[in-house]
Amino acid sequence: MASSIAIRSRLVPSLLKLRSRNPRRALFSTEASSSSSNPSSKVSSSQQQSLFSDFPPPNHLPPPEAAAEAAVGKERKGLKYLSNGLIWAFTGATAAVGYTSYAYTLDEVNEKTKSFRESAMKPPPPALDSSSAIDKYQAMLYSAAIKVPARAIEMYLELRERVEEHVKGFTEPLSEKLLPDLHPSEQNVVYTLVLDLNETLLYTDWKRERGWRTFKRPGVDAFLEHLGKFYEIVVYSDQMDMYVYPVCEKLDPNGYIRYKLARGATKYENGKHYRDLSKLNRDPKRILYVSGNAFDTSLQPENCVPIKPYKLESDDTALVDLIPFLEYVARNGPADIRPVLASYERKDVAKEFLERSIEYQKRMQGQRQGRLWRR
Repeated sequence: MASSIAIRSRLVPSLLKLRSRNPRRALFSTEASSSSSNPSSKVSSSQQQSLFSDFPPPNHLPPPEAAAEAAVGKERKGLKYLSNGLIWAFTGATAAVGYTSYAYTLDEVNEKTKSFRESAMKPPPPALDSSSAIDKYQAMLYSAAIKVPARAIEMYLELRERVEEHVKGFTEPLSEKLLPDLHPSEQNVVYTLVLDLNETLLYTDWKRERGWRTFKRPGVDAFLEHLGKFYEIVVYSDQMDMYVYPVCEKLDPNGYIRYKLARGATKYENGKHYRDLSKLNRDPKRILYVSGNAFDTSLQPENCVPIKPYKLESDDTALVDLIPFLEYVARNGPADIRPVLASYERKDVAKEFLERSIEYQKRMQGQRQGRLWRR
């Protein structure tokens, strides 16, 4: 009896110490032992185990700071997507407006969008009584979505019209009459020969080692001297005044060129400077425009005499080759030069005129021989 009491007194402190180290294990072990003796305790034990397995211990939950940072990160991500979407939408709208302004005139845009704007501004048809609330809401939403782009197009047309009216003062020639009136003795007698400057009478080139250089076209001196006897010569260039006047003074020291017109006398349209021959205060029936880019730089193609552009070719004879045709026109004086130029069908006038002259001489020579044989 005394020995058993001594053993118990030794075991009790060790058991208490073990229980204090792992209370859950001790709890489960006691419950397990009790459940073996009591069947009803098995249910409570399984429920407690499932309860602990479903809910993790408190030390596994994220701290409040981490949850707040995650929420802020999601909000920033959403704002980033929204800002990128707005940037892309603005870029697309700007590109569409720029392309439309470049590719189409104001009248073309107005005509192409007229039917869409009219249909968008019409009031929507009244909803039927049998329509559901969702159908009515969809119809109202569709009408509002159509009116927004239609109104944007109208605002674009109004703004572009104002801008073009403002710019028009800088795009039209300086005057309706760019040249003074002809002398009464020259009216209906003298033709006006309009000459382009660059790539027609001369060529301007730039190189790094020497900078800008201007080269006279071969035959330009003889061209001006000979045709100055028959024509009123006018230089019409799209360059600035500070370039045109000094260059023409060096190009024509004898004064065969009567008038010089620079960029201020051109019409600016679609990104180009055009020569408007209708503003010269001359009869259009008696105007010839000679240029290396005649049909691309004039608003009156019916008055154009095309010539090969000068690109510093050493064997260029285009100006000299054109003298016979221009002299023939001045001497014969057709009532309207435009049908004469149209007969050449935009071909090389100098070459075509030479071929026609040779053919005419052959035909006349054949007629003379026929007359001699008949005699």
